[in-house]
Amino acid sequence: MLVLLILHLLAALVAPLLVRWWGPRACYPLALAPAAAFGWALARTPAVRDGGAVVETYPWVGQLGMALALRLTTLSWLMTLLIGGVGALVLVYSARYFGPGSLGLARFAAVMVAFAGAMLGLVLADDLLLLYVAWELTTVFSYLLIGHSTERRSSRWAAAQALTVTTLGGLTMLVGFVMLGEHAGSYRWSEIAAGPLPDGAYLSTVVVLILVGALAKSAVLPFNTWLPVAMAAPTPVSAYLHAAAMVKAGVYLVGLLAPVLAAVAPWRPVVLVGGLATLVVGGWAALRQTDLKLLLAYGTVSQLGLLMAVTGVGTPDAALAAVAMLLAHALFKAALFLVVGIIDHRTGTRDLTELSGLGRAAPLLATVAVLAAASMAGLPPLVGFVAKEAVLAAFTDRPLALAVLVAGTALTVAYSARFVWGAFATRPQVPTTDVGRVAWPMLLPPALLAGVGLVAGPAAGTLDGLVNPYAELFGSVGAHLALWHGLTPALGFSALAVAGGALLFVLRGPLAPVLARLRAPVNGNQGYEWVIGRFDRVAADVTAVTQRGSLPQYLGVILVALVVVPGGAMLLARPWAQGVALWYTPLQPVVLLVITVAAVLAVNARRRLTAMLLVGTTGYGTAMLFVLYGAPDLALTQFLVETATIAIFVLVLRRLPDRFSARPLRRSRWARRAIGVAAGVVTAGLALTAATARQATPIADAFPALAVSEGYGRNVVNVTLVDIRAWDTMGELSVLVVAATGVASLIFERSRTGPRPRRPEPSGRPARPERPVWLRGGARLQERRRSLVLEVITRLIFHTVVLLSLFLLFSGHNAPGGGFSGGLVASLALVVRYLAGGRYELAEAAPVSAGTLLGAGLAVSVGSGVIALAAGGSVLQSAKIDLSLPLIGDFYLVTSLFFDIGVYLVVVGLVLDILRSLGTQVDRHIEAADRAGGGLAAEPEGERP
Repeated sequence: MLVLLILHLLAALVAPLLVRWWGPRACYPLALAPAAAFGWALARTPAVRDGGAVVETYPWVGQLGMALALRLTTLSWLMTLLIGGVGALVLVYSARYFGPGSLGLARFAAVMVAFAGAMLGLVLADDLLLLYVAWELTTVFSYLLIGHSTERRSSRWAAAQALTVTTLGGLTMLVGFVMLGEHAGSYRWSEIAAGPLPDGAYLSTVVVLILVGALAKSAVLPFNTWLPVAMAAPTPVSAYLHAAAMVKAGVYLVGLLAPVLAAVAPWRPVVLVGGLATLVVGGWAALRQTDLKLLLAYGTVSQLGLLMAVTGVGTPDAALAAVAMLLAHALFKAALFLVVGIIDHRTGTRDLTELSGLGRAAPLLATVAVLAAASMAGLPPLVGFVAKEAVLAAFTDRPLALAVLVAGTALTVAYSARFVWGAFATRPQVPTTDVGRVAWPMLLPPALLAGVGLVAGPAAGTLDGLVNPYAELFGSVGAHLALWHGLTPALGFSALAVAGGALLFVLRGPLAPVLARLRAPVNGNQGYEWVIGRFDRVAADVTAVTQRGSLPQYLGVILVALVVVPGGAMLLARPWAQGVALWYTPLQPVVLLVITVAAVLAVNARRRLTAMLLVGTTGYGTAMLFVLYGAPDLALTQFLVETATIAIFVLVLRRLPDRFSARPLRRSRWARRAIGVAAGVVTAGLALTAATARQATPIADAFPALAVSEGYGRNVVNVTLVDIRAWDTMGELSVLVVAATGVASLIFERSRTGPRPRRPEPSGRPARPERPVWLRGGARLQERRRSLVLEVITRLIFHTVVLLSLFLLFSGHNAPGGGFSGGLVASLALVVRYLAGGRYELAEAAPVSAGTLLGAGLAVSVGSGVIALAAGGSVLQSAKIDLSLPLIGDFYLVTSLFFDIGVYLVVVGLVLDILRSLGTQVDRHIEAADRAGGGLAAEPEGERP
């Protein structure tokens, strides 16, 4: 089973390449993937015929008890046959439906095969979480398929509506899965079904949550509006997703869970009322349609309601009828959609008021359509008749439901006749429609589907033996599938439904005004648009109130939420620790006093630079506390981060007013102080509570020993970052790269990977032999911006600082330092070069783009993990290499050093990106403003690094 899923994945990956080579004909080899699933399921028929199961289990997320648990039973066997068989035929059909050069064909082919694989994973999954993953994959792929024609607004809207409705239903269902799995101690449905279930309201809640997802997926009231709108998709998509596959997912889920959950109180009322109401509403709406595809769409909604009601009622006879109807519906509805696709493809219209004479012009196509429509109407000897009679027989003991079923079946007969008449009848008042010659690759798939429906009717006895094991899950089965049961009440009700449907069709003219007036008081699509519109309006109003462009306001709201929610919970729980020591050395309260004074002064500061320096003082004080508590590595990092932050603040402050706005500070100073004090108290309380509320042994207790034995280093902090918890660091590196990209793109629209900037001669004259200068870029600065002392000091210390950064990089495994600290030190060296010589000096100091450093750093870090995997270890596993060099002696090298080198490069690239965005670009804007004011001459061409 897993091989089949992988096959679909590989086919989806190569699909764009095949389409590029062969065009639409690439659909032929791609059809082999679902065809393989069909053949595999057909070969497994003996294994499931007697109620057996084919099981495969592969480890997945062991810590969460999750596994790739796959299970093939009778119901999933039938669904696999439909997914594979209909999927292969639809892809063959698509090879001629799409012409050469069709827009988006490569994407369509890839997504179509991927959807088939996701649907296959859904029906084979035994783990509920795996089922949910496949469920949502079908949602995403259906979104892409429905919105295939991206240039059309109707396609985009239809795709978004389908995505919204089914995703919300899926998320609701996930909550039910989690509740059920957590109570049972397992997410394997085969294990949950065999064990005890929770009682009372808990299980009822689970049932309702799961049914919401199933009803939304299968377009059952009140979630039925998305399916007709989804007819904006290409016809092959409608034939597969909305007839044989995706919309059946909800029905399949109900059928899977019904043997266990059908007896729970809310189950039967929900599925019966929702299903039967959808049967009638959808059938009535189908009678009003003039678009053949929409007629089938509303008919599909109606039939899905019937399937949901029959599948969910939870009796043995109804279960047998449900399986038969599941097969019949997939066969006749997929065939009819493909027929409509041929009509639209050959005539350019689907409007039945514009079609005439197709029955004579295309007799083979008309024959296929009549067979499929007769099966949909439930006429003998087709499989639709067998399924419909089984459904009516299963509800003979439920008079009210039976009456609704007869009425709904009559509507089905009426719109089936309307479909055949509208598509193929000859109407004198309408010009004869030219259909031309229908290619066999387009005609063969619907013909095969209709032919199977014709053969399956007389072979109902064989079908009964194959699907009977599913019905036996509900108890002893009293009914059997057969083409002829004799003169039974079900046969009489069937005849009554056919007669009623025929009468509705004959009286279609006089009934037209009634059909036009008698409709739902609220249109479903209008209701959806109203809800979405209200959400948009509320979102706009909330944004207008809260997103005022005031950063202090945003921060204040966040801090108030912190104080009220976690702080309030802390006050209610009162988890106060006993015997807390306030300090261990007299220096700690002194440093704390300095931090407090700096914080108070920062609140009162009027100048931005003063406030920034005072805030930096609190950061340095925090670093000193780390030193006093015996954490030199954290202290070093805090010192460096604080220094880099101050430098970045200075760059930003150049474009801000020197002073804060006075009026807001006067009005809100005390409120801001109160919020700050409250947030500080709550944060300290939460930290204290978290530290003292621990019950289990901290996992960090084992880190010192692991650092030496597994990471081969004595600096626990660094070994933790690059070895023990390297995956966390990998994620943080990715965040840093994304942050750098955001800074570069949001601050200024400028490429980070352009050519290296050239430094022209200061005078613009031809180059002369260079003379020694302290900094090359200094000569480009205005005299009032130069500092010779700073230039000399920078030239003297730059290389020493860079060497210090390398020392921290290589020694960090056993002493304070590491790639992060070393990268910050190297970045500060670049900051000093920039402050001393401007942007030209920065170009001299770092003749490489920030994007190159970021990409190289991430590649080195990821590559170190991949190499470990290739060497037979686990990802990011460290190895010790013993070396001996002359004059140096014996030493060892740990492979996690390469991971740390990647961290080093990413940090340097991030700071370089910030310097070139907030430094170089701001310099250019300042100089442009000066030139506009007459203070500077125009900058020569080619002098813009």
